Amino acid sequence: MSAGRRAAGVALATASGVAVAGQSRINGELGVRLDDGIAAAVVSFGLGLLVLLVLVPATPAGRRSLAVLRVALADGSLRPWQCLGGVCGAFVVAAQGLTIGSLGVAVFTVAVVAGQSGSSLAIDRWGVGPTGRQPVTAARLAGAALTVLAVLLAVGDRLGDPRTLGLALLPLLAGVGVAWQQAVNGRVRVAVGSALTATGVNFAVGTVALLVAFAVDVAVRGRPGGALPGEPWLYLGGPIGIVFIAIAAAIVRFTGVLLLGLATIAGQVVGAVLLDVLLPTAASHPGPATLLGAVLTLVAVLVAALAPVRGSAR
Repeated sequence: MSAGRRAAGVALATASGVAVAGQSRINGELGVRLDDGIAAAVVSFGLGLLVLLVLVPATPAGRRSLAVLRVALADGSLRPWQCLGGVCGAFVVAAQGLTIGSLGVAVFTVAVVAGQSGSSLAIDRWGVGPTGRQPVTAARLAGAALTVLAVLLAVGDRLGDPRTLGLALLPLLAGVGVAWQQAVNGRVRVAVGSALTATGVNFAVGTVALLVAFAVDVAVRGRPGGALPGEPWLYLGGPIGIVFIAIAAAIVRFTGVLLLGLATIAGQVVGAVLLDVLLPTAASHPGPATLLGAVLTLVAVLVAALAPVRGSAR
């Protein structure tokens, strides 16, 4: 595997992680405005799907990849369960809308990291992603452990609040889903030859899952209490998600799930800290420990990157 491709993949994943921190703030604010986190997730995912329904069929490559997708599902080279990454993505976006208004971006990020880091090791070991099975080496294990330690340091002053711990359970589970989502979306991308089409599958499945959840939410709690806001920036969560999912699907075969996840986490932590410093909310108050945690996260990614990526395609 080319070291240059791997390094470029890490850089892209880190940059996309910064964008995800922005998406988290946007979807969290939209959830507050609508007074319904699931409704905010439907709006975010639905807008992303509308963009992809235009983009994918608009190019010859997109149309070819859709035909390849149908053939791959028919002949069994791509299994239906490998197309369900969007369910995990839907859960992540719903968790953003439901919890960030109370937790802040930084605390949300630590919970996602805790779930994502450990599950990424397991998913690489099981060979779920397109790189095949990868061993749990000392450097990879140390990188995952350092990442969790770094984010705990960054937001440790908030974790003594029982309400915070309870709310953090949702993004913790969402982090487990993120690792699975990146792995199976990477398999779809390899099967169809298009990161954009793999992203379209992700958004289509996720939107259906969110519409079902929203129907149940309305039946139980009634319609959302808030109105759609007028600020255009509150509707950018979906387009940001398209960029993130497409990048992850394209580069996971070069990085593996763990390194992709750690690089993304580094970007998320840096982005979360910048947002909470430059655009603070009532739920965010970063201090020196938060900044130190962000630096340690970057060190963790470098440690994990030292481990050679050895995969065995199945």
